[in-house]
Amino acid sequence: MGAFDGADRLNSSIANFIPTLGSADADIIPSKELADGRAQHLLNNDAYVQGGQTLHKDNIVGSQFLLNARPMSRTIFGKVDDPWENEFQEEVEEIFDLASESPDHFFDAQGMNTLTGLVRLAVGIACASGEALASVEWIKDGRPFNTAIQMIDVARLSTPDSLPEALDPNIRGGVKKDRRGKPQSYYIRNVHPHDLNYHFTRAMEFNKWREVPARTKWGRAQMIHIMEQSRPDQTRGIADLTAALKEIHITHKFRDITLQNAVTQALYAAAITSELPSETVFSQLGGGTMTPEQIEKAIQSYAIGFYNTIDQFAGSAKNLHVDGVRIPHLLPGTKLEMISPGKGGPLGENFEQSLLRYIAATLGVSYEQLSRDYTNTSYASARAAMADTWRFMQARKKSVADKFATIIFRLWLEEMINANALSTFPASKAPMLYTNGRLNMKFEAISRCEWIGASRGQIDELKETQAAVLRINNNLSTREDEIARLGGDWRKKMRQLKREQDLFDSLGLRDASGASANMMNAANGTADTADEKGKTK
Repeated sequence: MGAFDGADRLNSSIANFIPTLGSADADIIPSKELADGRAQHLLNNDAYVQGGQTLHKDNIVGSQFLLNARPMSRTIFGKVDDPWENEFQEEVEEIFDLASESPDHFFDAQGMNTLTGLVRLAVGIACASGEALASVEWIKDGRPFNTAIQMIDVARLSTPDSLPEALDPNIRGGVKKDRRGKPQSYYIRNVHPHDLNYHFTRAMEFNKWREVPARTKWGRAQMIHIMEQSRPDQTRGIADLTAALKEIHITHKFRDITLQNAVTQALYAAAITSELPSETVFSQLGGGTMTPEQIEKAIQSYAIGFYNTIDQFAGSAKNLHVDGVRIPHLLPGTKLEMISPGKGGPLGENFEQSLLRYIAATLGVSYEQLSRDYTNTSYASARAAMADTWRFMQARKKSVADKFATIIFRLWLEEMINANALSTFPASKAPMLYTNGRLNMKFEAISRCEWIGASRGQIDELKETQAAVLRINNNLSTREDEIARLGGDWRKKMRQLKREQDLFDSLGLRDASGASANMMNAANGTADTADEKGKTK
């Protein structure tokens, strides 16, 4: 007995509920390989789960992940310098954008992805396994810069099995830590543990690992390990999807079986059956004096002859129709039974919705987004669902996408400064970013940034645009924030507006913004007519 019913050991309804009492690593690391494998299997074979992963990529990263540099001049120079901040932002953003979206894929060591593609890949991997892993490479092949990112399958991060390191208590899940739990190095297996090609060509690679330091001596990152801890002392990540693997797999299998059952029942519209008992057939065939082999042969001959007769009779009967209603007289002792295709079990709308809501809850998205079903959704409920999803995606964006992209940007920026590639911060100023040979807070200030990812989306564009205008006009928001909600860069928007205004003026055309303002006022019911303006004056 105890003070809490949930901890009562004698209550019959909960007495057998005895969970494991292990640490975070004891719970996660032994189960991680199997959990990740099952999650990947569902992602490969379940359209809804795969769609949920795509929603993560689309709602967090979008089509382009844009840098918004935010340097802090007070920390760097001891005073606020707005002109320098603007010049630095524009130069860095322009060069970084050219590099990150180049079709030559400068940031990807494999040469497969742009920066946006790398971030989308990291978000997808984190959705499937709860973590993302990459190494920082220094590649000299004639590119504009040497920093490159090598994405690594998380299955390759493991403790060496047969090496002395396997006995080191500070190595857990392939991560070597100091006494405070800070990662010092990572053990990366040379090949994937289940890569079929290497079983025959490079079998020895399966038993080889390389230890990669987490950072260089001056603090430059060498490994990127993105994960969100759910418990203290947690070394490896685990996907949210793991909590629903059992239910999703069972319902996925049940759905397949039920669908097969429905298809099978729908294959036949009718069947011809015989009322003649098998015992009668057996006795008529002389079953009492025949051996089992003779009985089996006789029954087969009888059945073949019977069905051949039915086939000849029914096949030549021109009046044997189902749609035409007319049904022939069959042989004595036989009858035609109509088969109505069954519903295939309880596979209906409610069943599908229940499954999708369960998957949506584990993926952090709304049912409407996962199912693409908005038939029973009102504006208010759609807004509420979108707001809940947006909050989740913003948190995941900060912990995965922004963190991953910021590390890459810092690596690139350090190299560009030391290579004297920036006019707004030449290499002669680089020493101020280091203290005792390590990066200091001034580097934190100059590399401070935000990221513009997927737009929030609008359900009612008029209402939501009006709300954005009201927020700006009442100093509750900025143009930068509101344009970022739509996935755009406010500086580029302002420059484009200036170009359009100059073109209107040069051609002697009326600026369309005035007409747009009148349309907005009309929508608000506050449009001023000429007479009303005169009365007001």
